Amino acid sequence: MTKHTTLAPKFRAYDERNFEHLAGFSNLSTDTRFAIRVLARVFPFRVNAYIADELINWCDVPNDPIYQLTVPQPGMLNTEDFNKVADLLRKDAPSETVAATVTAIRAKLNPHPAGQVSLNVPELNKVRLTGLQHKYQETVLFFPQAGQTCHAYCTFCFRWPQFLTDSEVKFSAVLDIQPPMLETIRIGTKALGYWPYRFVTDPDADDLLRLMERVVATGRHLAIMAHFNHPRELEPPIVRQAIARIRNTGAQIRTQSPLVKHINDSTEVWRELWRKQVNLGLVPYYMFVERDTGASDYFRVPLARAWDIYRGAISRISGLGRTARGPSMSASPGKVEIQGISWINGEKVFVLRLIQGRNPDWVQRPFFAKYDPEAAWLSELKPAFGEKEFFFEQEMREIFERTDHLA
Repeated sequence: MTKHTTLAPKFRAYDERNFEHLAGFSNLSTDTRFAIRVLARVFPFRVNAYIADELINWCDVPNDPIYQLTVPQPGMLNTEDFNKVADLLRKDAPSETVAATVTAIRAKLNPHPAGQVSLNVPELNKVRLTGLQHKYQETVLFFPQAGQTCHAYCTFCFRWPQFLTDSEVKFSAVLDIQPPMLETIRIGTKALGYWPYRFVTDPDADDLLRLMERVVATGRHLAIMAHFNHPRELEPPIVRQAIARIRNTGAQIRTQSPLVKHINDSTEVWRELWRKQVNLGLVPYYMFVERDTGASDYFRVPLARAWDIYRGAISRISGLGRTARGPSMSASPGKVEIQGISWINGEKVFVLRLIQGRNPDWVQRPFFAKYDPEAAWLSELKPAFGEKEFFFEQEMREIFERTDHLA
């Protein structure tokens, strides 16, 4: 690994147009670099020098978890679709032809899962508020117009359409009101992992921290929902400086990540991730199941294995780290948590519950699914004990019918 820098570097991002100029990438084979160009036509690709110089172990590429986290991999597309794009690029086909092929491929990748467009966008006076999502009664998700980018892009990101220049549906809005009922503010960000200088040495870092202090001073709870996918992201000294500065404002830092193959699919990785977070004063919050979107086949981990990893990790950390909930699927009905695998009346089952739901009455109600060692998402599970459907499915059909005009 390269030595951690203590300087204040200028932020530079690299994508499919210039990534070969970044240290490390020039050592990749010609075939690998071409594959990245092909994949970057379908999936958003953006990386920066901090990740390349500080986090990726180039001696372990392509297996290095941070490399897998930030650089598109050949297995993310099926062979047929990969070859379609590759052939067009080799022939130097017109950009319109390439774009049409790429658009068709993206449409097959479930770009807006769990009813994000059809169910979650609220209406006010019959006008769709496309910069908001209101899936749960208690919370509203706001997509600030100026914040729909990232210092780098995760290869598994379920919000990948947000980062496509030609995306038909982007969630984006400008908020010019102060809702009187606003009690808590959560800011979802990958900045601590991908560019911690944002909170330490960037020109407006101090201004950002003062803003956090003002929010806390109003009596509202401010939580930074930090995305850390691997313990290595917590190693550089600059990350620890950033964490300390944020905590000094009175804001709380909670952490969350999906469990994804090739990156963090082991008990030891999660145990170390949560242990380091607790030692730094962070609050482990969620282990998610990777959503059924984008390159989900490449990253999928069966639910049975996800439960084993969660249980193995959570049982080997102190009680302060057992705030992490999961494995949790953010599915159409809500956040479905796997509580365990058990034998009941001679049948092996998944024990499940909704820890958040479209209908608050669904929350905390246990239900059971037939054990399936290969299932990786709620839609792949079947009700146990001869039941025809899960308890929420009839009401979900009614919700779909009421919102069918929005699809």
